[in-house]
Amino acid sequence: MVLFGPAGTPQGFFDRGYKKSVQMPDYLDEIDLEHFEYQCGNGVTVGEATARALGEAFRKKGKTLSVHAPYFISLSSVEQEKRDNSIGYILKTARAADWMGAERIVVHSGSCAKISREEALSLAKQTLSRGVQALESEGLGHIRICPETMGKINQLGTLDEVLELCKVHESFLPTVDFGHLNARTCGGVSSKADYLEILNRIENVLGEDRMRNMHVHFSKIEYTAGGEKKHLTFEDTVYGPDFSPLAEVLIQKNSNAHVICESDGTMDVDAFTMKRMYRSAMEANQ
Repeated sequence: MVLFGPAGTPQGFFDRGYKKSVQMPDYLDEIDLEHFEYQCGNGVTVGEATARALGEAFRKKGKTLSVHAPYFISLSSVEQEKRDNSIGYILKTARAADWMGAERIVVHSGSCAKISREEALSLAKQTLSRGVQALESEGLGHIRICPETMGKINQLGTLDEVLELCKVHESFLPTVDFGHLNARTCGGVSSKADYLEILNRIENVLGEDRMRNMHVHFSKIEYTAGGEKKHLTFEDTVYGPDFSPLAEVLIQKNSNAHVICESDGTMDVDAFTMKRMYRSAMEANQ
């Protein structure tokens, strides 16, 4: 079963009178969504008591959670200290996820601005390998690291680079951000064949199980020659990508993906739009 939900707290949450994070599962229930991605992009600041209360609220409503690790993680930094700190950030994110009952943490892949892509990938793999060891030593080996495809060309994070990172440990799942892939290829993700090629590639490299259970980020993104510029909403008709063909492919591949919407402010509305497209595609295939 594919799960849909927003990344972070949307404006609609407050517009409907909700105020506290523990009310998020009630809001998701109201708008017919199943999943929420808790954002720690600017650092892991949530305390244990709050995280456990949030997790209990989600469990009571039968909703699920994932956690986005800090944006300033630098898996491929040429500076040892930054790589060491990144392991610490991964560990802090995993602790918060465990308190919440979340099983997945999304991690940015890194940069390759100062070194070759091959060198950056090698450093990132080393950092992730040490990160897994740190999680296991803390009893957090059940938390799945989900490296993310990135939107800027000078960032580590092509599909193949993320799949290579996922080879570091069998528990890793790819976070495939289709908006990022479309942006870094200047519109290269548009047809059903494009989406099918991506999922087939994941399956060929990581196996059917990890393809079916992959993590997905989706939004329309403005791009330039350098890749990602700005997240948009589904109102955009210029940049894409379009979710409809992906809905068909998810059904074709019998996917159980978690599909997280990262639209600019309308991530709840657009997440439900994706769910509606998915339902329509399901009905058309019956």
